[in-house]
Amino acid sequence: MRQAEVDAGARTGTTTEESAQLKALKKEVAELKRANEILMAAASFFAAEFDRPHTRS
Repeated sequence: MRQAEVDAGARTGTTTEESAQLKALKKEVAELKRANEILMAAASFFAAEFDRPHTRS
């Protein structure tokens, strides 16, 4: 009953729609942080490859 009152605007609080949006945004942030960590690791790996002396075979 209380959540219905919040959704209707009769009470203060987080609406069901806002809660769903917040959950989705938190999930997206977690995915982006993970992708960023992967990209940083890859950039570090390739930067190390450029720093190594290359020999011709």
